[in-house]
Amino acid sequence: MKLTTRIIYFIILSAMIAGAGYIGAIITAFAGGLQFYTPLVGVIAVFLIVLLFLILFSKLRKKTLKITTISFFSLVVVSVISYWSYNAYIDSLKMVTDRGIDLYDYQPFEDGTNVASLEEEASYHIADSLPTLDGATALYPVYSAFAQAVYPEREYDPHTIHNSEVVSTQTDVAYNRLIDGEVDIIFVAGPSTGQEGKADRAGVELELTPIGREAFVFFVNARNPVDELSIDEVRGIYSGEITNWTGVGGENEAIRAFQRPADSGSQTALENLMENYSLTEPPTEDVAGGMGGIISETADYHNHRNSLGYSFRYFSTEMVQNGDIKHLEIEGIYPDKESIADDSYPISSEFYIVTAGTENSHVDDFIEWILSEQGQKLVERSGYVPVN
Repeated sequence: MKLTTRIIYFIILSAMIAGAGYIGAIITAFAGGLQFYTPLVGVIAVFLIVLLFLILFSKLRKKTLKITTISFFSLVVVSVISYWSYNAYIDSLKMVTDRGIDLYDYQPFEDGTNVASLEEEASYHIADSLPTLDGATALYPVYSAFAQAVYPEREYDPHTIHNSEVVSTQTDVAYNRLIDGEVDIIFVAGPSTGQEGKADRAGVELELTPIGREAFVFFVNARNPVDELSIDEVRGIYSGEITNWTGVGGENEAIRAFQRPADSGSQTALENLMENYSLTEPPTEDVAGGMGGIISETADYHNHRNSLGYSFRYFSTEMVQNGDIKHLEIEGIYPDKESIADDSYPISSEFYIVTAGTENSHVDDFIEWILSEQGQKLVERSGYVPVN
């Protein structure tokens, strides 16, 4: 074959390999393989171009080229198997996320629901013009219980925001919907600075009514020898001043301190705890975003041996029921109902009904009933600590 012909073949085939590699890289990136499969596609494409060059222009023996090719693709197969094995291990680790439970298990009026109920008939009922309710995932069981006690019996799908009066979209979305006038009441932790700013810009006044108390808790892998942290140690870890478990009496392992997305209830609680300390960057994962881009999102907690995570006590104990994590004492006090009620656990706080000037005529009476003996009994039976 003439040199000119070989050059033409090389250019055309190299362009085809490069084009196929580019398409493969895009597909793998949007399929969630940005960290492994996308680079692997690039490496394979480069190898094939180099191999093509050697076939067309080098004097290497066919046997040598064959051995090189087999060795390369054997290495690729080993790498893929190793990656699969690693991900299988990661998937086997327990996770704690704000979406780690099935809200349908707490849906009001459903057969076999886990939602709490009163022994007697509720003293207050709403027959029509029902206030629309939204809120944090961890608080859905308690306001679902309120709805079951007071609202008419029918289906209230927790995920159908346009056809149900009782839904849960998580704290950040719930605040946005309240400020935008889409719901009457939300059940959440206190607002973040960003949420307060958005309300101010919208000319909306957030009215907070405490209805119960909850603990902000930190947890680790059950095999982690550390059993407690001080507040200063928590701040040191999340500000990046303490990076190894030896700094708090643990083993010689780097601390993998997970965080939650901005404006979530638990992230706001952490920011409030940090006071004047700046938060370090959390573990992230790359995912396919809108408009054809790749974005980096805060990673969900994975229960590695060196992990540290946080949430609210009810969510991590009652709803996740994860026996592979261990709650830490803070300042020597374990987070339970008793230490929340007597205020000895140092990071306990109130959770709220939040309104923003709704015109629904039932809202004030509904809130008054929630603060009554019956409403507070449902708070307690749902697993929280009543405010009264």
